[in-house]
Amino acid sequence: MQKVDIVILSNGPGELITWVRPVVQQLRQQTNINIRISVILSPCPHATGKEVAIACSYPEVDRVQPPEYFWRFLLWGETAENWHWHPQGVVLFLGGDQLFTVMVGKRLGYPTVIYAEWDARWWRWIDKFGVMNQEVVAQVPPKYADKFTVVGDLMNEVRIQNLEFRSGFSTEESKVELIGLLPGSKPTKLSLGVPLTLAIAQYIHKIRPQTRFIIPVAPTLELETLANFADSQKNPAIEKMGGVGAKLFIPSLDSKETESREQQAGFQIQNPKLVTTEGVEIELITRTPAYDLLSQCHLCLTTVGANTAELGSLAVPMIVLLPTQQLDIMRAWDGLPGLLANLPGVGAAFATIINWLVVRKGQLFAWPNIWAKEEIVPELMGKLKPETVAELVLEFLNHPEKLVEMSDRLRSLRGKPGAAEKLAEIVLSLT
Repeated sequence: MQKVDIVILSNGPGELITWVRPVVQQLRQQTNINIRISVILSPCPHATGKEVAIACSYPEVDRVQPPEYFWRFLLWGETAENWHWHPQGVVLFLGGDQLFTVMVGKRLGYPTVIYAEWDARWWRWIDKFGVMNQEVVAQVPPKYADKFTVVGDLMNEVRIQNLEFRSGFSTEESKVELIGLLPGSKPTKLSLGVPLTLAIAQYIHKIRPQTRFIIPVAPTLELETLANFADSQKNPAIEKMGGVGAKLFIPSLDSKETESREQQAGFQIQNPKLVTTEGVEIELITRTPAYDLLSQCHLCLTTVGANTAELGSLAVPMIVLLPTQQLDIMRAWDGLPGLLANLPGVGAAFATIINWLVVRKGQLFAWPNIWAKEEIVPELMGKLKPETVAELVLEFLNHPEKLVEMSDRLRSLRGKPGAAEKLAEIVLSLT
C-alpha cells in the first residue's frame, strides 16, 4: 500500500487546539491510504511548554518533534529521533512563519499547502493555499489565483465538535444558569484575571444564588498553579482586585450527594473546585475542549486571546475584561512592544507606557469585534471594579433578549463550518 507522510508545521497552543486538531481528524476520516502524520513545532513567543503534550494527545498524530529541535531540522534536516521520511508526502502549514513551509517542502521534496487566515505569502513557491475568505485571495497577483481555494474559517470547526458533544446531553441541562470564567492561561493574565473573576462571581452569587460558575482550565495549566493565583499569600494583586481569594478543593470520591448533583447538571462527576472565602464554588473543568459546557453558558467573562475567537464561533455571549490596576503586569504583547515590555530591569517601565498608550487609543481586542470592526461584545478596560462588572452581568441575565441578540450577531460573523474538511481535501489531492 502507498505510504505518505503528512508533515504539519505548527507552533502555539491556540493553533494546535483550534487548527491542528480538526484538520488531523479530517485527514484520517477522508483517506484509506497509509498516511503518517508528523507534527513539527517551531518556537513560539506564546508557548507554554505543554505544546508537545497537546499534540501527542491527538490519536490521529503519529509523532511530534519539540520546538527546541526545530532550527536543527530546518537548517540541516536532522530530527531529534532521526525520523525516516517516505518518498511521497505533503507539508501543511498550520501556524508559525509561512516561510518555514517553503524551506521544509524544498528539503523534503514534498508539495506544500498553507492555511492562510488573513494574508498569504510566498505564492511563487507554495503549491496550494486554503484561505479563510475571498479577501485573502484579493491581495494576491492574479497569475497565482489558481493556487487558492476559499475553505472558510478553521475556528468554526469548534461548532461541529460542539454539536457532537451536545448530542449526549438532555434539554434539562440547558436550564442551569451557568457563567463561564476564562481568566487566561499565562501568569500575566491570571494574576489579575483570577481574583477579579472570583470577586465578580461572589458578588453575583449574593444576588442570584442559583447561578453556577465554571472555569474551563487550559490544558497547559496545572490546577495547583491556578490555585496559587487565588491565594492572597502568593498573589498580592488580590487586594487590588476586590480582595476575594479561594482555595482548591477536590470533593471526596464517596460523596453521593455531590455525585448525584453533578450527574443531574451534566457535569463531570467529582470536578475539582475553587471555593471562595464566602463559600462560592467555581467548578474547574479539566477535560479539553469543554465546548459542551461552554455552549450552555448564558454568558462568559473572558480575557483577550484565542478564547474570544472560540466563544465567538460557539456564539456564546461574552464580556471581555482588560483590567489595568497594575499597568506594568500586562506584558503579553506581540512583536516589538512585547520585546520591550519583557526587557530585564526596564521592562516594567516600558510595559506601563505601552499599556497606557493602548488604553488611550481605544482599539478593539476581542476577535469577534475585530472581525466585525465594531463592538459586538462588551470590552471593559481600565481599573475594573468587581461590583461594576457584576452589575453589567446581572443586567444581561435580567434581560435575556440582549444575550440572544449578542449570540445571533456572533453566529452571523464567521460563516459556515467545513474548513477542515476542505483543507484536508486539498492536502490529500497532492498525495
